[in-house]
Amino acid sequence: MFYFQLVIMAGTVLLAYYFEYTDTFPVHVQGFFCFDKAFSKPHPGPEDDSKAPPVLVYSLVTAIPTVTILLGELASFLTKPEATQEKTIVTADCCYFNPLLRRIVRFLGVYSFGLFTTTIFANAGQVVTGNQTPHFLSTCRPNYTALGCHSPLQYITEQRACTGNPYLITSARKSFPSKDAALSMYSAVYTVMYITLVWRTKGTRLTKPTLCLTFLSLAVLVGIMRVAEYRNHWSDVLAGYLTGGAIAAFLVTCVINNFQQTQPQLPPLPPPVHPPRLEPSLNMPMVTMPCVESPLEKLSGPQVRVTGGYIGHQEGVGNLNKS
Repeated sequence: MFYFQLVIMAGTVLLAYYFEYTDTFPVHVQGFFCFDKAFSKPHPGPEDDSKAPPVLVYSLVTAIPTVTILLGELASFLTKPEATQEKTIVTADCCYFNPLLRRIVRFLGVYSFGLFTTTIFANAGQVVTGNQTPHFLSTCRPNYTALGCHSPLQYITEQRACTGNPYLITSARKSFPSKDAALSMYSAVYTVMYITLVWRTKGTRLTKPTLCLTFLSLAVLVGIMRVAEYRNHWSDVLAGYLTGGAIAAFLVTCVINNFQQTQPQLPPLPPPVHPPRLEPSLNMPMVTMPCVESPLEKLSGPQVRVTGGYIGHQEGVGNLNKS
């Protein structure tokens, strides 16, 4: 089962790589209206010049959940009574896994899988839809005279309508959903659910809400910066929030069972053994029952009354003959 999970993880990483760094999946080419104001925003420059550059976003998305899970698991392992801790897991009668290491690898492994899955969903949406960014026309640089654009209502469908840099034009067609917003919200929701369900803080009730609101605010801030710099539309950012939050909630709820401690599966108990039923034997004495004297026995045989008043049956008959 472990090797099967490795194969799934490797396939997910490979698919994310093909979406991100290759032209295996071509972007759908959408048309545009002449002089469309929704796509005529000024070009914001390279992604690295943004106030929330991809390097910073990806670093925070990777570092914050990792540090949070490591601190939470260490604190939980050191403060939990030994009787309630998970036992050492034996695999194939050869490998021993410490419960602390096992939980850390489990939670971070699921988080990494969800991170690449979110990337795949975001890239797939961008490739399939081909929605343009707010600065698309500034990057495309269409020749309106050659295209015969005399009215803003004229729709251009020609693929060679753009005269700008082909690489920048392809990037400007990847707007829906916002990948940075999706990754930020996925990381924030996963971390917030971990803090809420696992951390046990004493002495203050504001620690967990403060951390949760901070992480969610950072994710929202990334989306706001994408819109303010004309890199995405509001609809792109909201779709990214929904994608990342849904994937995080699904993994936490359905895959790792709300970060609950997993109990090892015990073998089924044998059926109860009932003691053999003892049957009465012929050599065993039966229960002594009270003896009841029959009236026939009184009449058929001689009996002597100890207390007097009557004598035996035969003597009473002799006295009657004499009289």
